[in-house]
Amino acid sequence: MSKKLTSRDEDYSKWYNELVVKADLAENSAVRGCMVIKPYGYAIWEKMQAELDRMFKETGHQNAYFPLFVPKSLFEAEEKNAEGFAKECAVVTHYRLQNDPDKEGKLRVDPEAKLEEELVVRPTSEAIIWNTYKGWIQSYRDLPLLINQWANVVRWEMRTRLFLRTAEFLWQEGHTAHETKEEAIAETQQMNQVYATFVENFMAIPVIQGVKTESERFAGAEDTYCIEALMQDGKALQAGTSHFLGQNFAKAFDVKFANKEGKQDYVWATSWGVSTRLMGALIMTHSDDNGLVLPPKLAPYQVVVVPIHKTDEQLQAITNLSKTLMDSLRSRGISVKYDDRTTQRPGAKFAQYELQGVPLRIAIGPKDLENGTLELARRDTFEKINISVDGVENKIEELLTEIQDSLFKKALDFRDNHITKVENFEDFKKVLEAKTGFISAHWDGTAETENKIKELTKATIRCIPLDSIEEEGVCVYSGKPSTKRVLFAKAY
Repeated sequence: MSKKLTSRDEDYSKWYNELVVKADLAENSAVRGCMVIKPYGYAIWEKMQAELDRMFKETGHQNAYFPLFVPKSLFEAEEKNAEGFAKECAVVTHYRLQNDPDKEGKLRVDPEAKLEEELVVRPTSEAIIWNTYKGWIQSYRDLPLLINQWANVVRWEMRTRLFLRTAEFLWQEGHTAHETKEEAIAETQQMNQVYATFVENFMAIPVIQGVKTESERFAGAEDTYCIEALMQDGKALQAGTSHFLGQNFAKAFDVKFANKEGKQDYVWATSWGVSTRLMGALIMTHSDDNGLVLPPKLAPYQVVVVPIHKTDEQLQAITNLSKTLMDSLRSRGISVKYDDRTTQRPGAKFAQYELQGVPLRIAIGPKDLENGTLELARRDTFEKINISVDGVENKIEELLTEIQDSLFKKALDFRDNHITKVENFEDFKKVLEAKTGFISAHWDGTAETENKIKELTKATIRCIPLDSIEEEGVCVYSGKPSTKRVLFAKAY
């Protein structure tokens, strides 16, 4: 496994692509625009999934599963949603192949096997789920309905990049139904907060919570809440979204309930989701020119033990000590790997675990056995500590907590240092090109100005921050009056 990567300063995009492949996270597949997530990468996703799933269930949600295929007529029922995703849809038109008589051994679509109704491969599941909810909801007693689905979706992207944008990706999508508008809005806000808590506490990535402008909302939503993160190259990444759907989907699929007065009313809806795009955020927030840097809470293993030996007797003695240490660490909930491969030299193992971002490395050699010591090496700072074996478990626990907190603080300092207030369009363009990051600027609230700024600079309004305050000013582009700042940035 080669360690050397292209420098981030030299070519950030190339650095990212190389790191994903060389760290054994994922690779491109034989299917255009699709990826194979390799075991090490999937182990990180599993940890993300486990924590999020726990948080969803703690807020009262249950998991279910719905079909991959959506009849075209259902997909078209909510017009804005259908229009928003139409260009990204993969469509199944036939259900069988047959031998081609003119080409021996070749198959072709059987023209007689055309589907009566074409099927859309889900780009999102609102249509099939709300058609199902029609049979599940009759009364206010059936509400709220709080369902989450872990699934794959297909969006036929033309320009793809591993984890960040692929034709097929993994995600979760929550779909909830409520008795009142107020309950649905509260759910939307709650789930956006769940995402923010997860990303900050587990991924060690600071986020800004906000709402999207009308042009950036989810297709079919009345409001879209979001969490926005900033990557090391100064570009923003939308890390999660939560949508207040109003009664749009309930009306499109005729999902009504008898309220407490016995009258029929349409339910109020939300949907919310995060995807394997979070893997891209994790990589780009913390990693360096030597490879991955993983926060301990999401590392497939938090500690790796590497024996250094010349004889089988030495290896056996180190193994005995390591097993005792590993049992003690595992009893504390710390994941640990013992690498006793004889096909790799210690230096090659060190390089591998540095590349793969293992938070702590322990090296134990013959002299350590004699002295009752071992060497701890931190991945984030490269600091090495020689420490007594006695009580080392406490030190390891302390270091893992310190690494987690340190990564968050480093990312937070970078983010805060890259939020720049500007008052005019010339400064806007200068900051965008030289400093990058988020630009806090007044906006006149019109789609015309928003689109013009995007056309001229490729920067979009990432969000209207939830904590933004009323402030008299003028739009950075049009000069028209404005009462609130928004955050602009170039984004993934």
